[in-house]
Amino acid sequence: MHLWSVVPLCLLLIDTSVGQYEPTWESIDSRPIPEWFDQAKFGIFIHWGVFSVPSYGSEWFWWYWQGRKFPSYVKFMEKNFPPDFTYENFAPQFRAEFFDPKEWVDIFASSGAKYIVLTTKHHEGFTLWGSKNSWMWNAVDVGPRRDLVDDIATALRAHSDLRLGLYHSLFEWFNPLFKADADKSFKTSVFPTTKSLPELYEIINKFKPELLWSDGDGDAPASYWNSTGFLAWLYNESPVRDTVVTNDRWGYGTICNHGGYYTCSDRYNPGHLLKHKWENCMSMDKKSWGFRREAKLSDYLTIEELIATLVETVSCGGNLLLNVGPTHDGRIMPIFEERLRQMGQWLKVNGEAIYNSSAWRVQNDTVTPGVWYTKNQKNAIYAIFLSWPADGYIVLSDPVVSPSKTQVELLGYQSLSWESMKPTGLKVHLPQLDPSQIPCSWAWTLRLTGAE
Repeated sequence: MHLWSVVPLCLLLIDTSVGQYEPTWESIDSRPIPEWFDQAKFGIFIHWGVFSVPSYGSEWFWWYWQGRKFPSYVKFMEKNFPPDFTYENFAPQFRAEFFDPKEWVDIFASSGAKYIVLTTKHHEGFTLWGSKNSWMWNAVDVGPRRDLVDDIATALRAHSDLRLGLYHSLFEWFNPLFKADADKSFKTSVFPTTKSLPELYEIINKFKPELLWSDGDGDAPASYWNSTGFLAWLYNESPVRDTVVTNDRWGYGTICNHGGYYTCSDRYNPGHLLKHKWENCMSMDKKSWGFRREAKLSDYLTIEELIATLVETVSCGGNLLLNVGPTHDGRIMPIFEERLRQMGQWLKVNGEAIYNSSAWRVQNDTVTPGVWYTKNQKNAIYAIFLSWPADGYIVLSDPVVSPSKTQVELLGYQSLSWESMKPTGLKVHLPQLDPSQIPCSWAWTLRLTGAE
């Protein structure tokens, strides 16, 4: 038996008469993205829920088992659980007994990330807070018996450099209210008015996140979800109206077209500059966003791959949202922690080329591969190179330099000598460093001042 919230059907009316933004995409899309988001560059995504209990295959476990009925998932359940076992039976095992929110936040802060995005509810419908709209299918009523969202929000706000973001799925795979609306081609809107929209108001008013990451439109249009009405309230009247940032997943067809910043697709990394602010959301595990017990070492991206992705993303004007999947008992596995702390080590040396930076006139060097550019507000140019040249120098073909003005410095080390190239560019002579003198271990940054 599925346990779902049943509340009286009512029409959610949004009074936007006192606000700047109207419930239309033209108006909603005109809102500037708050500056903090572009400056932050790097965030942590956290996929955690009942799917963390089977921790097999994917966070889409329930759908792949009972929706698509993939053979590997069906066999997994037949081999390991009794025939009458239901997905709901996993929830009491989601106890989070080792969950320490302060430890989590310490790891996130050490990574150099500036915001986190926690799944408050994935497509399975289980809420990580004690939602009054999800009776007996939430973390307070069953499983952990605690408000996990509040625990993380409280711990996170002790770190002034970290901002709270919350993920929320609009639809739920097996919710009968959503399925009934879908059967009527979304001409009725029982599910959003009684379940999804009340949850959104709940998490905004209770937790006051500065980022709202919407997902899972279930192929229903934005009009079904009343997305523009909700966003008008969010931008005009909510307690976070001045600082909140949203993404683009607000109904079928809105992705990469409407909303706040664009995500376009999972693991989106265009490799070139876009006209609109965007985010590359990607997982450290190449195959899943939730934790997988069967994952092999080769399934995880290396620190070299992660830094290369961060550099390329920021050079092209995007933010990187890097996902980790905690275990059902509340642990962040050592491989995730190691990678995050390594990111922080790298950013301590090279962060000035990442935070508060903007795209330069070219993104990657036109001659030398593996070199990506950013610039700062004082027009210093940063050239980040992903591999150390064996011949002792690196050619940057795009900067226009001046023999009397241009200076080149290796971040974390010292100034370097260089010579101009024709018609543009320069050859930078790299030091032969002792390992103890190397400022970082995976990618290196040259700061150019007095260049164009």
